[in-house]
Amino acid sequence: LEELAEAGIPDDNIRFIAAIGAHGTMNGIDFRKKLGDDVMSRFLVYNHNPYENCTPLGVSKYGTPIEVNSEFVACELKIGIGTIVPHPYGFGGGCKVILPGVASMQTIASNHNRLVFDPSVAIGKLRENVILEDIIEAARMARLDVKVDAIVNLKREVTALFVGDPVEEHREGVKVAMEHYATDVVWNADIVVANCFSKANEMLLATPVVSPLLAEDGGGDMVLVVVTPEGQIHHYFDRSFGKNYGGLGWGPLCRKNALPSNTKKLTILAPYSDKVGADWVAPYEMVNWARSWPEVIQDLEKRYGNKAKVAVVPDATIQYFPEAVPKCDVCSG
Repeated sequence: LEELAEAGIPDDNIRFIAAIGAHGTMNGIDFRKKLGDDVMSRFLVYNHNPYENCTPLGVSKYGTPIEVNSEFVACELKIGIGTIVPHPYGFGGGCKVILPGVASMQTIASNHNRLVFDPSVAIGKLRENVILEDIIEAARMARLDVKVDAIVNLKREVTALFVGDPVEEHREGVKVAMEHYATDVVWNADIVVANCFSKANEMLLATPVVSPLLAEDGGGDMVLVVVTPEGQIHHYFDRSFGKNYGGLGWGPLCRKNALPSNTKKLTILAPYSDKVGADWVAPYEMVNWARSWPEVIQDLEKRYGNKAKVAVVPDATIQYFPEAVPKCDVCSG
């Protein structure tokens, strides 16, 4: 902001747009945590609305109709800010600030529903990943000029920063991220305890990451530790809005087999219960809820005694296991 001011750009010409994609809106408290009170008092700060005011820019080579936030499109200089972390579609950061960040629901649904099951799409994979190639094309069509991407540690502190052309800086950042977030595999665990910290309100990200650690013969127990008073994030594309209704990426048929084949039991340790929040992890009847660690221990000891092989993952929402990527058999959408 200081550099923009030095270049002679007045505050009234600068606006912030939250690249929330299909996620629920942010409020003033969220914005102040992210941007600070000074920014909120000086600049216009908007939520993105994926259902309205999106400008058609054409169709990508993969057939995705590209529609992007009209306020964003109208700007002459476009700067994105984000974070590079492992993601079921490859890596976050880079051009994802455009798609899904400020794209229309039609664009998000076309990109996600058609391309997510392509064999080239996998967590931690960047090159020749069709869903990311589609996202890059969308960003080029939207004329994103500069991207700022951070790499974070398990305390969510910035450890590295990459700035520049959205594709080039992301490519360089991913080189660091692939080593930074990579974790050695513990094979054939009876129990996996996976903490969900950095993205506690998106616990579904942990499931495909840690499921390969469970024993292939007979499977095992998965325990997700989820401490988030606000519950799971609202998601217009991928969450339910009734027992038999949901967004364009949700469906009872998909959720019936949502648990990985080697997961005998899924327990969600959540001091702040959010029953409906399980809707994008597994069908409600497949989930066991607990409010305290002693409850979880008591249940596990009944079935395993003191002989279980246990893998503990400090933050399964940003770690990944390169050796285990091909073994994930759960829906990554």
